[in-house]
Amino acid sequence: MALLAIAGAVATPDDLGRAGRELTLTCRDMTESHSPWPGFYYGVPMLASLAVATIACGWSLRRIATRPGDERSRRDRSLAIVAAWGIVVSTSLLGTASTASGALTSMTCDGTAGTAAIAILLPLALVSLLTVPWMLFTVCSPRAAWQRRTDRAAHR
Repeated sequence: MALLAIAGAVATPDDLGRAGRELTLTCRDMTESHSPWPGFYYGVPMLASLAVATIACGWSLRRIATRPGDERSRRDRSLAIVAAWGIVVSTSLLGTASTASGALTSMTCDGTAGTAAIAILLPLALVSLLTVPWMLFTVCSPRAAWQRRTDRAAHR
């Protein structure tokens, strides 16, 4: 959310006048622009999807906690729900960080602030790139299925 807020604050309108789609920098009497930029044009829908996903996951976790069932199945379902929420967060972070770092890399007027931002954004994009498949695996292959297989093998 902080990354989207900062990117939105420095975004400028693009050549068609659509707000929050471009980054414009001026240095040495030269103005440089790059689009797409993860400003408010793209950031507001991402924040809305994060809010909806957070509410849905919170509601689902509450339902799991209040329903009858054994501790193991609750834990496994909760893990899958948290991983699904993590997919939404990680993909949003991956898109924002990679788009912003790509825009800053292609600009020559970014200066020290741009270099520092790239040094933060690239590792964020890499971490997100690694967490998305891990969480997707957690959602698609819940622990309960793996444990049931090993339990069946142990009972034979």
